[in-house]
Amino acid sequence: MTKKKQKKKNYTFRKLLNDLHLWLGLASGIILFLVCLSGTILTFQKEIKSLFAEELKIAPGQGEVKTIESLQQNLQDLGTVTGVTLSENGKKAYEFKVKTSPEDRRGTTFFVNQYTGEYQRLGENPTDEFFFTMFRMHRWLLFDSAIGRPIVGIATLIFLFLSISGIVLWFPKKKIKWKTLKPGFKIKWSANWKRINHDLHNTLGFYSCLLLIIMTLTGLFWSFQWYRDLGSEVLGTQVFGGRGGPKIASEANTDTKTLEIAEIVNIANLNLEYPGETSISFPQDEKGVFSIRKYETGNWSPNTYDMLVIDRDGKVLKKEIFSEKPVNVQVASLIKPIHTGEIFGTFSKILYFLACLIATSLPITGTFIWFNKMKKKKK
Repeated sequence: MTKKKQKKKNYTFRKLLNDLHLWLGLASGIILFLVCLSGTILTFQKEIKSLFAEELKIAPGQGEVKTIESLQQNLQDLGTVTGVTLSENGKKAYEFKVKTSPEDRRGTTFFVNQYTGEYQRLGENPTDEFFFTMFRMHRWLLFDSAIGRPIVGIATLIFLFLSISGIVLWFPKKKIKWKTLKPGFKIKWSANWKRINHDLHNTLGFYSCLLLIIMTLTGLFWSFQWYRDLGSEVLGTQVFGGRGGPKIASEANTDTKTLEIAEIVNIANLNLEYPGETSISFPQDEKGVFSIRKYETGNWSPNTYDMLVIDRDGKVLKKEIFSEKPVNVQVASLIKPIHTGEIFGTFSKILYFLACLIATSLPITGTFIWFNKMKKKKK
């Protein structure tokens, strides 16, 4: 009787947390492995795709740069030209968006040599199918989205619990001091494979836990509408809200002459006085306006941009500077790059890649820890 009571007394909160960490980890292990593996591969998707992409190369000095209007005219037979992207230094080909059919809602990219007018359609990349498969695995486990999305969402919630409980369990049972904390910061490579496996799970999990928590907290926005609504309420602004806000109509008279795009670019540069890539959306009817996004070269994040809305007569109707927006609005607009690791460019992508790689290994090392414990119990 005394022994039974003693056993019940010894079942502490830490033991409960450890059991939940173990069994939830085993239950979701395969799903988390697939989601983390695909996420690791997707981290450098753009960079890998660019290695296989056919690029229209230009040689500055081939003559005078043609006007954007004349280049736009060359593409009219292909469909409706909706916009153009200009590089910072003019050493890259212009990128035009052309709506080739009513079904082509986002438009097709055409690279155009600004000196000769020669153009090349952005063709299919040999890696497209592979990365699309990885995307579907990451988001829906290759199932239909209605089935796969909630499964991944529930697994992500479990992973959030595993990450937080893992931090708690990382701290030693004994009194917290440097002597007891020190072993948790390193892997004892000279030990047997069981100890190395334990250290790989414990130590690498600790080092990556902060980034993994950020990934799970942001990833849930794609899984559940209730989470998106809750997140919007907490941030005080809509997450994944309509881009650009309400549509702005032209204030110019219908008989007013539309300025040349070069003049619109000059107005944009006068309002946004820094070097950077500029994307311009063209007005599509008499009430349409020029919408401009400019990405500052060398900015702290390659994903932030300032926006201008310019009327056909050159009047600036709206000016949005990203750094002047409230912090909550900035965070809400950066949920995707925060989740994918693009937020600080290559530096953050490398950190995310390593964290995802560790996350992919955790279900494996965790399963081995459980297997070794079961083996020990049997003995």
